[in-house]
Amino acid sequence: MTRKTRETQQAQQAQSAANGPGAPLARVELGAGGPVVGVQGLGCMGMSEFYGETDEAAARATLDAALEAGVTLFDTADAYGSGANEEFLAPFVAAHRDGITLATKFALERRADDPTHRGIRNDPAYVRRAVEASLRRLGVEVIDLYYMHRRDPAVPLAESVGAMAELVREGKVRHLGLSEVTGAELREAHAVHPIAALQSEWSLFSRDVERSAVGAAAELGVAFVPYSPLGRGFLAGAFADAAAELGPGDFRAAQPRFTGDNARANAALLAPVREVAAAHGATPAQIALAWVQQRASVHGLTVVPIPGTRRPGRVVENAAATRITLTEAELALLEPVAARVAGDRYPDMTFTSAAREDTAR
Repeated sequence: MTRKTRETQQAQQAQSAANGPGAPLARVELGAGGPVVGVQGLGCMGMSEFYGETDEAAARATLDAALEAGVTLFDTADAYGSGANEEFLAPFVAAHRDGITLATKFALERRADDPTHRGIRNDPAYVRRAVEASLRRLGVEVIDLYYMHRRDPAVPLAESVGAMAELVREGKVRHLGLSEVTGAELREAHAVHPIAALQSEWSLFSRDVERSAVGAAAELGVAFVPYSPLGRGFLAGAFADAAAELGPGDFRAAQPRFTGDNARANAALLAPVREVAAAHGATPAQIALAWVQQRASVHGLTVVPIPGTRRPGRVVENAAATRITLTEAELALLEPVAARVAGDRYPDMTFTSAAREDTAR
């Protein structure tokens, strides 16, 4: 079966699910006193970089389709396209400012003279420069949710979060978030200033956040915002041989889970996902998202995944997943998947909280 045929069949299944009894997305609060958002958000990174060429008209139609489906949390970062993604979102934000929650991030430093450079900056001076640049690119006076994208252990959290808290007091930021931190780091930061949301990778393929971060978030009343809830597309079932099927300019071609024997082994792990999908008349992507959404009741915290897409039809498919409830038997069938995944999330795991969990042991 070709990739195009698989995608066509999945689209038909998604349309069937979307045409069923539907309702607007439920709304939830991000943290105590945080913004109220649709229970599923939209990750906008791929509209500017990382997944090959983008059709700008389709990407803009995707933003509109998301809002129509009840999505209100739109997620970007200053590192996406080296600021280009924030600039891309600016017209949409201006047109719908009162109806959306705008989230962006700082900390991943990129350089125009070295496209491969990825530094991490958490020092207060950098925080202030970063927020001013993001405000300018986005064309707004205040950012609804401002995340520290990655943690630099060399900079005390009290200094970084303290600098972010100053932005709240100055009215440049409404709420604070962190990304890829451990449970201990989340507690430390929350003691400096309330954290509304923790954004880290969480999916059927990636569950290292359950070691400490999920429990800490539940304890503190911090919402969890899973990025890559579809395993960067792998859980959508679109790949038979990811390494051979990824196009030019797609950064996944260098990711361990998408290469060589790892890719073929991981494709085989989707059998139970497809089995559950068939039982619900849904797509594998919808089942993977339903699993993530259901972590809210499993762990007792607010969960708002931000699947990324550049296609309006995918937004409809993803939103329909919020209406799927998996049975205990289905959850049990899916439980072993993560432990069998071949390859790390990134070639360099020092950029993740998992690395610091391992160091602390």
